[in-house]
Amino acid sequence: MLSGSNSLQGKHILFACVPGDGHFNPLTGLAMHLKSIGCDVRWYASYAFAGKLAKMGIPHYKFTKAKDVPTEKIDEVFPERKQIKGQIKKLNFDMINYFILRGTEYVADMKDIDNEWKIDALVCDCLFPAIPFVEHALHVPVVSVGVVPLIETSKDLAPPGLGMYPVPGIGGRIKHELLKKLADNVLFKKPNQLFFSLMKERAIPSNARNAFDALVEKSTIFLQSGTPGFEYKRSDLGKHIRFIGPLLPYSTGNGNGRPQWSDARLKEYKTVILVTQGTVEKDTKKLLVPTIEAFRDTDKLLVVTTGGSDTETLRQRYAHRNVIIEDFIPFDQVMPHAHIYISNGGYGGVMQGIQYGLPMVVAGIHEGKNEINARIGYFKYGVNVGTETPKPAQLQQAVHKIATDNIYRNNVGQLSKEFAQYDACELFTGYLQQVLN
Repeated sequence: MLSGSNSLQGKHILFACVPGDGHFNPLTGLAMHLKSIGCDVRWYASYAFAGKLAKMGIPHYKFTKAKDVPTEKIDEVFPERKQIKGQIKKLNFDMINYFILRGTEYVADMKDIDNEWKIDALVCDCLFPAIPFVEHALHVPVVSVGVVPLIETSKDLAPPGLGMYPVPGIGGRIKHELLKKLADNVLFKKPNQLFFSLMKERAIPSNARNAFDALVEKSTIFLQSGTPGFEYKRSDLGKHIRFIGPLLPYSTGNGNGRPQWSDARLKEYKTVILVTQGTVEKDTKKLLVPTIEAFRDTDKLLVVTTGGSDTETLRQRYAHRNVIIEDFIPFDQVMPHAHIYISNGGYGGVMQGIQYGLPMVVAGIHEGKNEINARIGYFKYGVNVGTETPKPAQLQQAVHKIATDNIYRNNVGQLSKEFAQYDACELFTGYLQQVLN
């Protein structure tokens, strides 16, 4: 344990996050670690996480003044969203209504929390829109945790959100700058203007060129999940940005009475493929169905986790011996048996897949998955199919490519070793101690 961790004992650490699993889950291990060393840890979060927080024994402050919009309920809360056509228009809607407009509401709630329970530091996911307002309103340090690929703008890269590979040389920098101007001043002009207007109203200065940069700029320290091996090279990395290794969800093990998952077929097949599309994506026709169609009745065992979507329907439709379909299997119970991981590119699942050295086939674009999947393709940690709706033949070709070219397995194996060199909880504790001092 770091020498400074004892001095954190009794400190009031408030966690907060955008109401989505991908924003909440990566922070749970950090929260439980702080709790174990004597911090008073509490969490400001959506009602959707009440059950998980209760199981972890962490006091829960619910959204009161803030509109509560869990990711899976976004179309219910904003029914007009379903009528929006085009990825950019929908992303603008989400940036304004799901993120930016909630930021000042979150701060209003946290002021009430601070009046009741004096906050020493805020730990939040990197897209928590209250970040620029917290120091101004609460005068506490903000530890931002990067739960998606690094969102800071760089002269060496295209703007985040487009899922584009870096282009080297002077020509690349010119292209990147033109794209950034297009993104900041045309494609995402409205959300950027709104965010900066809210900051200006509160006399919060900023040198940031867009909303993402403002979130990084106004963080006391920015701790990026993952390691440098999963990030493009940057010559202008922010001085307060640190990599802390993969952030994996807190696991209670089997102490809750749930039996260890197993299946005898895991030992019968030379190749085991794990496929999931997370809990947010409910349309199983996007990835699960084409994957099952691609590999049913083959010499490969397919383990499908549905996240609770259409499980029984899929079981009845695909009652094949080489297909296992479950609502949910803890990744730490199934990934050690797998050889290839197919997903739509959720950051948490990708981090876990790398930890277990699994080459990946990824097929996802929305919710920032294009950035995650671009890195997987660029660094050859797997094959990026580049679509939300892959065909069975595309998935077969991608798996064949991984099976016949060792570069993917070798590369992800090296990254797995790099991951193992980072103790995320210990690094996090040390950086938190620094900002509190």
